[in-house]
Amino acid sequence: MTLPLSLFPFGWQHYLLGGVLIGTGVALLFVLVGLVGGMSTVFSSTWSFVVPRPFFQQARFTGSRGWRLVYALGLVLGALAWWVLAAQGTAQSTSVPVWQLLVGGFLAGYGARLGNGCTSGHGICGLGSMQWPSLLAVLTFMGTAFLTANLVARWLP
Repeated sequence: MTLPLSLFPFGWQHYLLGGVLIGTGVALLFVLVGLVGGMSTVFSSTWSFVVPRPFFQQARFTGSRGWRLVYALGLVLGALAWWVLAAQGTAQSTSVPVWQLLVGGFLAGYGARLGNGCTSGHGICGLGSMQWPSLLAVLTFMGTAFLTANLVARWLP
């Protein structure tokens, strides 16, 4: 019984609720309007507003940036709602140094571009529509995450 407690020291219910809400939102986006809601394309399409480089000016970015910006705004508003309702507006913090957050964010962004999608695009949308390349991407993401977490746990205090 100690393994579940060590994996989920604050309970597992909010993880389940978060997954259900994300899955429902992505499913509704697809069922109601036929759009796929991966976040790495939201990032690239947002940059298409300000960066004139040919990569960011592809039709797949410029043609979808309006709804993707609204989609991203919904995620921000959802986080704000959580902060107000669940955290009662108290400041949230982490003990992870800022440089590690920046390096991790850069590596995650680079990996999302290299993998032609992020964990939300492949893991939620791609697996949900039974795309085999997404299964390979998710297995690669998870294998790399498990390996990295175990290496870091052994080498860093």
